[in-house]
Amino acid sequence: MKRPYVVINCAMSADGKIALPLGRQLRISCDEDIHRMYCMRNEHDAVLVGVGTVLSDDPRLTVKEKCIDEIKNPVRVVLDTKCRTPESALVVNPDAKTIIFTGCKCDKEYGSNVEIIETKVNCDGLIDLETMLNILHEKGIKSLMVEGGSTVIWNFLYQRLVDEMFVYIGPIIVGGVKTPTLAGGEGIDSTDDVVSLEIVDVQRLGPGLLVHYKMIK
Repeated sequence: MKRPYVVINCAMSADGKIALPLGRQLRISCDEDIHRMYCMRNEHDAVLVGVGTVLSDDPRLTVKEKCIDEIKNPVRVVLDTKCRTPESALVVNPDAKTIIFTGCKCDKEYGSNVEIIETKVNCDGLIDLETMLNILHEKGIKSLMVEGGSTVIWNFLYQRLVDEMFVYIGPIIVGGVKTPTLAGGEGIDSTDDVVSLEIVDVQRLGPGLLVHYKMIK
């Protein structure tokens, strides 16, 4: 399979949470980590989230001028099986090109910068990642930054479709049995299915830590 180089970038609390207990957005990253995130977006051809992140956080997925001198906004990619992305969502604004992958016909009217691609879904009713990545590769996207949410991150990791991962760990505790964690989904059934990573580097960043992993294939 031909696919882009895939890098996950995310932030979690010291107890592995990525949001508030009811799923609402929680700022975990420090200023230094946010600047690093914008630099990463500027360096990648595309940035990807699931529709859950669009609905809960309404991200722009662009690069801020105050962080980068020469901005190159990435193509924004949304995995949206049932085409729930609102026409008013910031991720479809005219600031950059957006590709929405759906598993059904989408009758919504977005701007001319938005491309809707109806594609294959897997047995769980989610966008088939290998098919999606192959389409992106055919469109000339060589590097993809995955930002979440937890189900998207889990599926990329579980299917071994990740090359590197950067995790900022903020020095806070959120708690909650049902609070979203970095990797959601169904989890594994046995130790044979464990997703193995290798730590490349750990560095202090603001009040927290940035851990750089690579995938052990």
